[in-house]
Amino acid sequence: MLIIGIAGGTGSGKTTVVHQIMNELPHTEVGVISQDSYYKENKNLSFDERALINFDHPRAIDFDLLVSHLNDLKEGKTIDQPVYSFITHNRTDDTISTHPRKVMIVEGILILTNPELRALFDIKVYVHADSDERLIRRLKRDIAERGRDLDEVLTRYQNTLKPMHEQFIEPTKAFADIIIPNDKYNTVAIDVVRAVITQRIL
Repeated sequence: MLIIGIAGGTGSGKTTVVHQIMNELPHTEVGVISQDSYYKENKNLSFDERALINFDHPRAIDFDLLVSHLNDLKEGKTIDQPVYSFITHNRTDDTISTHPRKVMIVEGILILTNPELRALFDIKVYVHADSDERLIRRLKRDIAERGRDLDEVLTRYQNTLKPMHEQFIEPTKAFADIIIPNDKYNTVAIDVVRAVITQRIL
């Protein structure tokens, strides 16, 4: 199994890169796991308490479960991926049955901060985008998809997103094997990653 980690700041275009890499590849051979599914369970907290959690800090992620699940997949086992709700700031009772694939792509802003997780990645990719561009994308997404208002998104960006990006996410660029500048469609970097995957699954 080839495991690829795709990191980068919020709104950097990681999901777009994942889609570009998967384009023209057999979907039966490639699976995707999102770090967002592995936010820690917080059922013991009220909604207001959960809303105050710093979700851009590594301690918000259940890395132990993510590492365990990836090891299970490598051993050919099927896993039950958690389902996380950004509306309630908590896991739901649902899970997604995820089967082993020849290639697993793990994407998320904090995945390169964890040494155990990094050790599992055969290829580490960092998607870089200008901070203004990332803020604009985050605004559009959180308002349209997550029910946030403008003030809430901007406050969270200034108080947690920006400082957490500078403290934890940007430094992980040093661990990347490939850095993809996502200011424009970067066909060369995408083709390089796709070529490695194709070689592995043929």
